[in-house]
Amino acid sequence: MSRTAPTARPRTFASSSPSSRDTAPPISRPTERPVAEAVAAVRVAAAEQLTELEVLSRQAAGCTRCRLHEGRTQVVFGNGNPDADLMFVGEAPGFHEDKQGLPFVGQAGKLLDKLLAGIGLTRADVFVCNVLKCRPPGNRDPVPDEKEACEPYLFRQVELIKPKVIATLGNHATKQLSGKETGITRVHGQEQRLKVGAFDVLLYPLYHPAAALYTPAMLSVLEQDFARLPELLGREIAPLEPPPVLVPVAAEPAVQLGLF
Repeated sequence: MSRTAPTARPRTFASSSPSSRDTAPPISRPTERPVAEAVAAVRVAAAEQLTELEVLSRQAAGCTRCRLHEGRTQVVFGNGNPDADLMFVGEAPGFHEDKQGLPFVGQAGKLLDKLLAGIGLTRADVFVCNVLKCRPPGNRDPVPDEKEACEPYLFRQVELIKPKVIATLGNHATKQLSGKETGITRVHGQEQRLKVGAFDVLLYPLYHPAAALYTPAMLSVLEQDFARLPELLGREIAPLEPPPVLVPVAAEPAVQLGLF
């Protein structure tokens, strides 16, 4: 007697009461908000690790205070030891500085390196920057409004680095920091006390290395002036005494003189 195989019944899934075996667990997807908050937290942590000088450098990188930002390749903020006792301030970036973003990288920079080696120092021992942070077109001289626009960056650099000696290279840097119009030929090699904000420093004017490249007599003077830098760095810079306060003196009362 033959037996007929039972017909297979189709498997059905009740939507009202699914079994745990047939229902997939929900997929956990991160929301955009926690991701954004995590990214923001990382950025805050990174910002907290920046030094004040690095923050100032980033601010200067986007500066549009004067017309020079229109033609620059990049801002030349300065580089070197942020805790240097000796700070060099030049005039403005040139062609090579504008391309590389570093100060004194041309022939004048090579001479500066040679002069530093002559007194036992390297670029890693000093901080080098310029009055202007952007290259003037055609390497022309800085003009007053450009120097005024860049001055807050320079003075803030001095306050943060706190050098003992600022060696100014050439006329523009010397006049900008001394506040005097006396030319470099009259003041080179003559240190002077200076207050930048609340900070006391020795200002030491020097010829610009670029000028000394073409005049052997000027190069000899520059070498002699450089030779004094170790002695200046060894000095104790006492704070400048504030000017005396003048106390007005009350006028004496008039005396009526008798006739007899």
